[in-house]
Amino acid sequence: MLFGRGKKSKDEQAETAAAVDETGTAAGSPEAAEGGTRGDFRLGKGPLDVDEIEDRDGYVDLGALLISPAEGLQLRLEVEEATQRVVAVTMDLAGSSLQLQAFAAPRSEGLWDEIREQITQSVASQGGETEEIPGAFGTELVAKLPAEATDGSRGFRAARFMGVDGPRWFLRGVLGGEAALDRDAAAGLEELFRRVVVVRGDNPMPPRELLQLRLPKDATAAGQPGASQGTPGLQQPERGPEITQIG
Repeated sequence: MLFGRGKKSKDEQAETAAAVDETGTAAGSPEAAEGGTRGDFRLGKGPLDVDEIEDRDGYVDLGALLISPAEGLQLRLEVEEATQRVVAVTMDLAGSSLQLQAFAAPRSEGLWDEIREQITQSVASQGGETEEIPGAFGTELVAKLPAEATDGSRGFRAARFMGVDGPRWFLRGVLGGEAALDRDAAAGLEELFRRVVVVRGDNPMPPRELLQLRLPKDATAAGQPGASQGTPGLQQPERGPEITQIG
């Protein structure tokens, strides 16, 4: 597994990034991602809370998120330009992507229904369409935005939004690429999503505050000598989109 750039082109980002931003919240901000399914639904399905694992050995430690390594997996940390803080981690696997963001959440019910409605309204205002579908992690939302292909023809760019609530945290995943529409193509990333471990911490935090992500302390530059097999090579985080990529 590599921890590197593997970033989509700026043109692709510009075409797809606005889908969530028009809900009235800055992307990268927790308001754009609150929600999920509470209760016992998550148990046995994942993602996991840190108290549900025996130890952190074998995980890539990114602070608020622990990631299970996998063959062919590449990780990208996305940095907010204004604050230089890491606001998301994107998992690239077999030509598809899964962006992850974790937030502090209240003990009360989540707002996933409300957020799905906001995303739907935003996508519709841009000439796109959405569809709610059942998924392994509860109700999901598939969004399609108009886009221009490289040959100049018109098409669309798709993303599938997943939301899961845990003990005082909320985790959002956004599937892009082939995995957004093809369940078979998404299988590997869905399995990695269910194995994600969220580290909420004990510090008091207001609901919807982004949980802090960081580079692992033992980060090693990708491709440098000394990186053993199974240990991800690491590069410094690069500037990412300040709103969610959905393609």
